[in-house]
Amino acid sequence: MTIRFNTDTRNLIVDSLTGNLGYATLRVYSGSQPASAGSAPTGTLLVEIQLQGFNASANGSAGLATGTQAQGTASATGTAGWARLTDGTRNIDGSVGTTGTDFIINTTSIVSGGNVTLTNCTITQPAN
Repeated sequence: MTIRFNTDTRNLIVDSLTGNLGYATLRVYSGSQPASAGSAPTGTLLVEIQLQGFNASANGSAGLATGTQAQGTASATGTAGWARLTDGTRNIDGSVGTTGTDFIINTTSIVSGGNVTLTNCTITQPAN
């Protein structure tokens, strides 16, 4: 049997999650994503980006807060392979790239000392 959520419940879940992680840090790593979000990170930490919050959810999804720019200065040089949104305890792992990924950044060719901008990220709770 499948559990299903109506839109109000999906919005509640997303708003709770983004309320707790909305000002968390996105850490971008080189290499391959670990097996689970509870596993130790793999690869080299390239950049940390402090989020500036999320918009209120609609239809079970919430994107980055309108009008904010989340940017970080790279601490290492490498190619972005995956990213982890974390508050130090709770983690969300996902793909990272310039289009069509979970975390959209302005470049995947990261150079130490350069600026990296998180341009888009949407947290979604599926209906089932």
